[in-house]
Amino acid sequence: MIGPLGFAAVGIAVAIYFLAGPSLPAHRLAQLLHPHSTDHPNPLNQLATWLNNIRDRNRRELVWRTAVIELCDGMAAELAAGRTPDEAFAAAATFVDRTVAYELSAPDEQHPSSHIPSRAPEAAADTPAIERLEALAERPGAEGLRLLVACWRIGAERGGTLATVLDGLASALRDEETQRQEVAAQLAGPKATARLLAGLPLLGLGMAAALGANPLAFLFGTLPGLGCLLTGLALDATGLWWTRRLARAAEVPR
Repeated sequence: MIGPLGFAAVGIAVAIYFLAGPSLPAHRLAQLLHPHSTDHPNPLNQLATWLNNIRDRNRRELVWRTAVIELCDGMAAELAAGRTPDEAFAAAATFVDRTVAYELSAPDEQHPSSHIPSRAPEAAADTPAIERLEALAERPGAEGLRLLVACWRIGAERGGTLATVLDGLASALRDEETQRQEVAAQLAGPKATARLLAGLPLLGLGMAAALGANPLAFLFGTLPGLGCLLTGLALDATGLWWTRRLARAAEVPR
């Protein structure tokens, strides 16, 4: 059997949906008038989309960091085999992640979300590899390409064994990524605690409802209650944002 706390939790969820969601008559009328329209997003779908975007962004950053390390390793091996820097880059770029390899060697006009200006295919094909790397270094997670470009230019202008330098760069980037992963693992506990604390107000609402305090009527039916609700939501969101900011700052290698 579901106890009073369970009924309170279900009631809170239903109330939040009807308060935050679209008006049912308006939604039904929109479906009748525009059966194939998707211009009425669901708040829950918007939240899921936002969370997926954050997860995809973090995954893309990891893919780029891994690809930069692999690119440095591959170029060092190809240069040690006697190839020129351009040939080494072209060969090494084929062994990294497929999406990264495409952006390393192809124009970006098919990527609307790209931070790099669109170019014609012919212009992109004639763009030197070192300039493409400079542009791609603006991507989140691809910051290591700046170091690769600097090593490449110094090797071309002043001479030196570029293969050895790139091998050392790959080792340094790999150590940096290892440190970043270790810090992320250590921050997993504090992040989970912050999320748990952010959800405790819902538990408080459930307990108050179970005791017969009727917190929803106070929060949504009175001006002081609405002020408390907005203040609490603002503080809760600020706490989550600040925790994420601190965690991101700690994950940056020093």
